[in-house]
Parts: sequence; structure tokens; C-alpha cells
Amino acid sequence: MANEFAKMRHLRIAPVAIVMVAAVTGLVMFSAITSPDFADPAARSWELLLGGMSLAVPMVSPIMLAVLASRQVDIEHEGGGWLLSQTSGITPGGLCRVKLVAVGAVVTVATVLQSVLVIGAGLLLGVTAAVPAGLWLGHTASVLATNLVVLALHVLLSARIDNQLAGLGIGVLGSMVAVFASGLPPWLAHVSPWGYYALVAAAGYRDGDLVALTPSYASVAGLGVVGAALFLLVTGSFDRREI
Repeated sequence: MANEFAKMRHLRIAPVAIVMVAAVTGLVMFSAITSPDFADPAARSWELLLGGMSLAVPMVSPIMLAVLASRQVDIEHEGGGWLLSQTSGITPGGLCRVKLVAVGAVVTVATVLQSVLVIGAGLLLGVTAAVPAGLWLGHTASVLATNLVVLALHVLLSARIDNQLAGLGIGVLGSMVAVFASGLPPWLAHVSPWGYYALVAAAGYRDGDLVALTPSYASVAGLGVVGAALFLLVTGSFDRREI
């Protein structure tokens, strides 16, 4: 594990995570400030910011998660790291699992930080209503679970495909799916992991009015369980063959 964090310093993983946080926070602020509802101080609400989060996260996260996974895994392809790890007693699947835990820790911090920054920005911008702590916490946890599943998918893709442009391309397509999933029927949003970004939305427009929404916690929990099981299954298969 310590070795993976040492690699992160060389691969500049932290700056990539900072860009992810800044992009999400910036988009949320831009969408809130440019909203007609925000012009009236009395109409400023946390739903505006939660709605911005529900749009910014699907736009940014899939791409940045693909970049994070690619940078952390590609070094093994370039430097013969898979073989070197095996000589040290770490199987390819085991190395993938360690990488997910290491990068997942960074993603966890980034996801929580962007949520806290948006709350702070809302207070500075004059939102006077009480922070909906329960909804905000649930939304943040749901986004984190979805982020970790998408990250796990990209770790597997980066491990199996030498050309990292393939994984990055899938990340771009995933971002498009995540953004447009909000207009899909719920059952169709469940088909891909990127569709779950629409299912965790905490605010949105219904009949022209911006309202708070309850994230689909059961669906996200199911995604987490299935994602973890599949990740362990696939990395277990990596242990029995060379990557």
C-alpha cells in the first residue's frame, strides 16, 4: 500500500483529484449564480446547489476517475510492474485490489471535500435556510459509492487494455451517459454504472419547479454489492493468468 502512495506522488495523482474537486465546485457555483432563482436573495436555496451538484458530478467524475485509474495502472504496463510485483509475491489481481484501495482513498477525500466546499460556498453566497444535513449526507455517500464502482471498473479496464486511450474514451462516453441518464426511465438508468449518477440526484426540476429529491439508496447499495463482487471475481481471475 505504501508503495502505491509513493507512486501517486510521482504520477501527480493529487493534482488530478484537485482538478476534479475544483471542476465540480466551480460548475455548481456557476449554475447557481447564473440561475434566475438566485437573483432574488430570498429565493436562494440549497436545492439550487444540490441541483448543481446533480449536474456537475456526472459531467466531471466519470472522466476524472478514468484519468486517475489510467495514471495509477499504466505505470505497470510501461515499467514491467506486473512481473516485478509477482516476483515480490503480489499477484496481478492483488495489485489491482491494492490500487483500488489507494486511489479509492483519494477519491473518497475528493468527493467529501467537494461536497463540503459547496456547502461553504452556499453559506458565503447568502443561503440562509438550514442546511439539509441528512439529504446532503445521503447524496454525498451515494455519489461516493457510485464513484468507487466506476473507479473499480476503470482499474480493471486499465489493467486489461494496454492502450490507455481506450479507458479514457470510455470515461468520456460514460460522462455522456451519466448526463443524459436523468432523462431516461429509471430501469434504463440501472443498466450501466454511469446511469446511477442520475439515480442519486438530490434535486431536480419537476413540472417546472425545482424540488428536493431522495436519492435511490437501495439501488446504490445494490450497485455497491454487485460492483464489489464482480471486482473481486475479475481480479481473482487475474491471479490465475498473466496480464
